[in-house]
Amino acid sequence: MSDIKVTLLSPIQDGAKTITELTFRESTVGDLIDAGNARNELERIVMVMAAVTGVSLETFRAMKPRELTHIMKAAGSILGNAILQPTGSD
Repeated sequence: MSDIKVTLLSPIQDGAKTITELTFRESTVGDLIDAGNARNELERIVMVMAAVTGVSLETFRAMKPRELTHIMKAAGSILGNAILQPTGSD
């Protein structure tokens, strides 16, 4: 599966860098394991997103919810069903 580029609704800051788009690589089992200590499902999703883009977790935490929803719709297929599907879904 190839990477997916997502143009953001609004630019975000990652330190001194302004980001207008994110490139998502396919997640790995290691990404999922690293997010295993998350306190809840949303935190786990955001931890994986940060890992696959190389953007800091703090930057993802500062995003507006509408941006996160936009990203999940655009890049959900590359992140994997296990990340985005609620428990009990088929």
